[in-house]
Amino acid sequence: MWHVFTCRCGAVTDGAGIRWQRYNQDMNINSIDEIEVEDAADTRPILIIPYMWIGDFVRGHTVVRVLNQRWPNRPVDLLVTSLCAPLVDYMPGVRAGIVWDLPRGRLAVAKQASLAAELRARGYGTALVLPRTWKSAIAPALAGIPERVGFFGEARFGLINRMRWDEKSKRLPRFIDKNAALALPADAKLPPEWPVPQLRVSPEQAAHWRQANGLGNGPAVALGPGSVGESKRWTYYPEAARLLAERGFDVWVVGGPGEKALAQEIVAAGGSKVRDLTGTDLRNGVLAMAAASVAISNDSGLMHIAAAIGTPTMGIFGPTDPYLWAPLNGLAATVLTKSELSCQPCQRTVCTMNDHRCMRNIEASEVADIAQRVMAQSSVR
Repeated sequence: MWHVFTCRCGAVTDGAGIRWQRYNQDMNINSIDEIEVEDAADTRPILIIPYMWIGDFVRGHTVVRVLNQRWPNRPVDLLVTSLCAPLVDYMPGVRAGIVWDLPRGRLAVAKQASLAAELRARGYGTALVLPRTWKSAIAPALAGIPERVGFFGEARFGLINRMRWDEKSKRLPRFIDKNAALALPADAKLPPEWPVPQLRVSPEQAAHWRQANGLGNGPAVALGPGSVGESKRWTYYPEAARLLAERGFDVWVVGGPGEKALAQEIVAAGGSKVRDLTGTDLRNGVLAMAAASVAISNDSGLMHIAAAIGTPTMGIFGPTDPYLWAPLNGLAATVLTKSELSCQPCQRTVCTMNDHRCMRNIEASEVADIAQRVMAQSSVR
């Protein structure tokens, strides 16, 4: 198994030369100064229609920060689902979240019309429509928002009136590049680095959460074993939990209701020091990641949450490419298999090629060792 410790500036070092997240985050935060400030007298509110998967929603905070810099006096609101709504409370620079659950797979015309009426009443001057779907642009258009910025996507003539045509250009190779570019003028020079997403959780909030859940104050490892797409799920969380518990660490299994059965399996393997913290409230996941000493996660929403908070985060990657999908904040460790697989990265949700070797070849003992090293280094930062 090959593990590399990475930083956003592009350097890769071995375990003897770890470069820590805090350094990389500061570099990206300062890059916001590259974004030119426009009319400071403009106070028209801005609406962002973000992607509603948890990880993509967190990454969308980069767009908020670009807009805050470009127009310092224009408040920014986010359309948000009930699932992602707790995240808004931890996002600096967001005035409000508009909670509106639109069904997937159908237009839901009546709900779109009701949402449009709500948006019209709020008087938005600009809407950034990050998803490329036709459906995502309906309500802003019905609301008559004067500037509706988005990519051509599903031939959205009339719905988007500030059309961008460069979604597939070489200057926008990553998902975050495409989204953040919509917050700048069409012909703007892109900054060398985008500002990183931020979720702010105070030490007092994290301590109160630990106390309320009877979790003590010792070093703890938060595990995020779930993900959208089974191919992104690492195989050996139960064994890793057992090894970490044997070394004296508390282990918390974090996730939604879909991870409940897996969490119970991990708890059964790990013993009394392992706690199942899965549930329906995403706020619980945010606070768990903030209170943990280190987070270990698949390529998932919890990985992005932990990194945006500033918790040292280990991302385990198999079918997906860390360059494209790892948090802008950087990771304390990017864990990959050393096996050279012709199918990797396949970007598929289900493995169809090599019996999931990109994940199965990553051993639990090595992940536990890396976690221990990350915690040791973190304690002396």
